[in-house]
Amino acid sequence: MGGGGGGGGIGFGILLSLVRSKFGWFGVIVLVGGYFLLTNLNLGPGLGGGSESTRQRAMQGEMATAPGDEQAAFIGFVLDDVQATWDRLSPVEGIAYQRTKLVLFTGAVGTACGTGESAIGPFYCPRDQRVYIDLGFYRSLKDRLGAPGDFAQAYVIAHEVGHHLQNLLGTSARVQRAGRAEGAEGASVRLELQADCYAGVWAHSTKQRKILEAGDIEEALTAAAAIGDDTLQRHATGRVRPDTFSHGTSAQRTRWFNRGLESGDPRTCDTFAARQL
Repeated sequence: MGGGGGGGGIGFGILLSLVRSKFGWFGVIVLVGGYFLLTNLNLGPGLGGGSESTRQRAMQGEMATAPGDEQAAFIGFVLDDVQATWDRLSPVEGIAYQRTKLVLFTGAVGTACGTGESAIGPFYCPRDQRVYIDLGFYRSLKDRLGAPGDFAQAYVIAHEVGHHLQNLLGTSARVQRAGRAEGAEGASVRLELQADCYAGVWAHSTKQRKILEAGDIEEALTAAAAIGDDTLQRHATGRVRPDTFSHGTSAQRTRWFNRGLESGDPRTCDTFAARQL
């Protein structure tokens, strides 16, 4: 990992070795091999699906493998640490935080919100209150999008847990009732940027506890910039269409992450009241 702002402390890497036995798999569900292995593991209704080609690739062993102990320990630690932060901070928002679970899958997975596939990227389903991350996404984040590092992965988890917080607060429901209009100033963009800000609030707490290592924050900022709408569209088609934005530009995503990072206060994350994103 890397990141400015750590300085001192024991660092994420050393901390992980100390907490692995306690936090290693806390709240993490691993579904390996897409539909094929899910069926054979008999994990119950709704845990499967995806396209026929996805199922065939899973049966042919072309999906990502299960995370190793090191990655599993890291994911489990980050999930628990992010949620412990919201356990402490949720009274500021007037709610009692309820913990989510994180589902790691490969290929495709059935959710209460429908079938999720790797092309969707990480997502949160409000109907079952779970975070879903395809194991292959982390490889793409590093190899294709140029955003390597453990803290880049941690940012993704913290962002999706931010969506869970929005669900608990009723923010997501209000946006849905109003219509999730896309576009540079749309409700969808504001929802995503608020989740980025919430991720920054968590990063602030790690900075205060001096468990960052040199370069960590830069890894998160690089990841936020790599998945901005304008950057992704430019790489995919060579064109940028602000009217189709759903997550915000690279500059906006890094700006709102930084706002949470600097303040450590979720009340500064009201993107819906912001005149300028």
